[in-house]
Amino acid sequence: MTPRPGVDVPDHRGRTGLDRTGRALDRNPAVRVRDVELTSQGWHVLRRTTFDYRRRDGRWETQVRETYDRGNGAVVLPYDTGRRCVLLTRQFRYPAYVNDHPDGMLVEAAAGLLDADDPHTAIRREAAEELGVTLGPLTHVLDAYMSPGSVTERLHFFAAPYSPADRVGAGGGVEEEGEDIEVLEVPFTEALAMTRDGRITDGKTVLLLQWAALDGPFSPHPAGPVATTSPHR
Repeated sequence: MTPRPGVDVPDHRGRTGLDRTGRALDRNPAVRVRDVELTSQGWHVLRRTTFDYRRRDGRWETQVRETYDRGNGAVVLPYDTGRRCVLLTRQFRYPAYVNDHPDGMLVEAAAGLLDADDPHTAIRREAAEELGVTLGPLTHVLDAYMSPGSVTERLHFFAAPYSPADRVGAGGGVEEEGEDIEVLEVPFTEALAMTRDGRITDGKTVLLLQWAALDGPFSPHPAGPVATTSPHR
């Protein structure tokens, strides 16, 4: 049998055993994983998993689901309450473009994959690369599965203060990774209006802006942070 990259021998990223993810899961007694098939591996991994599922009426049935594993990520909303503005990005997103977005240029909060970092380190890295800003203390807002029907990613949401003095670079992303990111400093009321009129259609960004208005730094009665990291920048 020919060795399979990513399964029996290392793939282009040095990974093996990619077909073993999920096989040992036993936290839910109503789910029994039978088989995991690696169907595609590029930078991220697509798997087809066969499992037995016990329905609420007690009957067992066999189901097959595909999962797209791109790792977990983090997103941040930098805000300046003194000037009542937020820092956002604009960049081309082909998946949105091919699915009816007018030009694929999405306005978003800065975000990125964790890779080997913890969420706090990763989002500070992304803020520096994409926005050219050094963030103040991070407030953890929540964690969420953004597309749980098929994508495994869990996204860690943060907010952090910044000032003009904290904008220490041009931002724009990492050119070698194909990033071409425009940095936008937007009045908060305008950003919130953009979620209503369709100029902002990115889910994670809508969520953070709504949080900022309801419970966060621009709320009439802020609820306070869920958790705050060290103030060191």
